[in-house]
Amino acid sequence: MKRKYLIILLWTSLGTTLFFFLFFNNEKNLNNFLITLLLSTMYSFVLGFGNGFINEFLNRKFPWSEATRTRAIVSIISIIIGNFILVYFCNYMNYVVIQKTATAEEFFSAKYGTTNWFMINIALLISAFLHAKSFMEELKKTSRKEVVEQKLIAKSANAQFESLKNQLDPHFLFNSLNVLSALIDENPQQAQKFTASMSKIYRYVLEQKDKELVTVEDEIEFAKTYCDLLKTRFEDSVDFTFDVSEEDYQRYVVPLALQLLLENCIKHNFATSSKPLTIRIFSDGNTLCIENNLQVREQIKESSGIGLANIVQRYSLLTERNVFIEKSEDHFKVKLPMLMAKPHVSSTKPEEESEAYKRAQKRVKEIKGFYKNLISYCTVCSFLIFINLFTNSRSQWFWFPVLGWGIGVASHAFQVFGVGDSWQEKKIRQIMNKQKK
Repeated sequence: MKRKYLIILLWTSLGTTLFFFLFFNNEKNLNNFLITLLLSTMYSFVLGFGNGFINEFLNRKFPWSEATRTRAIVSIISIIIGNFILVYFCNYMNYVVIQKTATAEEFFSAKYGTTNWFMINIALLISAFLHAKSFMEELKKTSRKEVVEQKLIAKSANAQFESLKNQLDPHFLFNSLNVLSALIDENPQQAQKFTASMSKIYRYVLEQKDKELVTVEDEIEFAKTYCDLLKTRFEDSVDFTFDVSEEDYQRYVVPLALQLLLENCIKHNFATSSKPLTIRIFSDGNTLCIENNLQVREQIKESSGIGLANIVQRYSLLTERNVFIEKSEDHFKVKLPMLMAKPHVSSTKPEEESEAYKRAQKRVKEIKGFYKNLISYCTVCSFLIFINLFTNSRSQWFWFPVLGWGIGVASHAFQVFGVGDSWQEKKIRQIMNKQKK
């Protein structure tokens, strides 16, 4: 139980003690004050802890966000039964054990029935408020979760946009076309292979642009094709080594990550025949590594780092594992996490999500309306019972509003949690499925 909740119960005990001691106690002495304090503390903590335990137990077993209808029905049943037991226990301890104003037989007779009923209504009011508060807190958490999800969707869309912009450097295309132009005259057969490789690269880009993850095998095959083009262009100035275990081929990485990293290697390092740029792609545990010897090219302007930042951002949306970057005096290495399985991707269309959100919003309004009605019922009926019993009225007229309004509350509960629009939709779907079969 939270410390804040204990403090609230202590203040409640003190407040009710002062109220009953000052207004309902004829002999104001220390002994009566201590008895009143003991009784108020007993009622506050037994009812508070009891209802708190019921609420926390139901939060674990039937969360509002996952089983709203079941939770509401179970809550109504549990708070009625639970408070009935708790109130009878407290009243028995009060009148039979502590104050000894009644025997056990008298306590369970009609003489104390009205008192027990009044206390049960007060307890139900407190419990209804507690469950309504729990529902509102869960609603706020769900709303905040939806906001976070929308931000993640926006980040994902932005990452995909940046990915598309940086998938293939325009300079790569320009330089490749220049190489192809030279090969057409010098080596037509090599030019044909070069063209086929370029076709494979752009086909891969088009096929994988909408995917969040691809297999390591597909990414390695693409990287080899990309390296063949670079090898044709740079010849002996660049050397590529692939040392990836076949056991890792069915793992997953973000698409085009190797292409962006290979492009960065070429862009930020100089390569000559006397000082070739050596690039090694290998697997290390559960990471896919790309490492190159560091031969930093003098940059006219500082690099923006968009390509590497893009990879880091895409991984952050899919896993908690990080992309590691290691840099020494003569080497530069990037470690990409290899994932064991693809994350679940919702196939719900935006129109369907919007419609589902509207239905959920309508459902929340219905449930909130019911709990407002329930709290109003408990508050007003408890006040009417209090007036009726403490004004020495000859008739117990409070039964009429209690039963009349109670039927209305029961009807409202049946409408919200029993037969409603959701029930009708469920039946319609069942009938449609039967007709299809």
